[in-house]
Amino acid sequence: MKKIFPRALLVLAALSIGPLASAHHSFAALFDANKPIRLKGTLTKIEWTNPHSYFHLDVVDSKGVTNSWAVEGAGPGALSRRGFKKGDVQIGDTLIVDGYLVKKAGVRLIDGRVVTLPDGRVINGGTDGDGGPGDSKPADAQKPAGA
Repeated sequence: MKKIFPRALLVLAALSIGPLASAHHSFAALFDANKPIRLKGTLTKIEWTNPHSYFHLDVVDSKGVTNSWAVEGAGPGALSRRGFKKGDVQIGDTLIVDGYLVKKAGVRLIDGRVVTLPDGRVINGGTDGDGGPGDSKPADAQKPAGA
C-alpha cells in the first residue's frame, strides 16, 4: 500500500499537467484567428521572459486617443534565433505588429505574429508549435490574412 499511493499520486500529477501545458501553448485557447489586427505604436515596456516575451505599445486610435496594448510573442531564445535581440529595440521606438486579438472582450492583448523593427527588418514574432496562423510556415515572416 505504501508503494502504490506514491506511484498513483505521481501518475495523477503527470496526467493533470498535460492539459495545462497544451492549453498554455495553444493559440486557439486565447486568440481569435478570425480577428487579425495591425498595431503601430510606441514601445513603452519590454518583458524578455519565458515562455513568452511581452512588448507594450502606446497606440493612437482613429479618434486620437492613446491606448496601451500588450503584444505576446515568442520567448527570448526563439526571438534571438530569428535575429531579434534585446538591444534591437529601445523604449520610445516605433514598432509595427501584425497579429491576432485575444478572445476576451475589452482586453488590449494580441498575439504578435509579424514584427517590423525600427530598422525595417521584419521578424516572425509568433510562438512555434502553438497552432496559430502561419505556424507551419518557415521562420520568415508571414503577414496575417487581411492585414
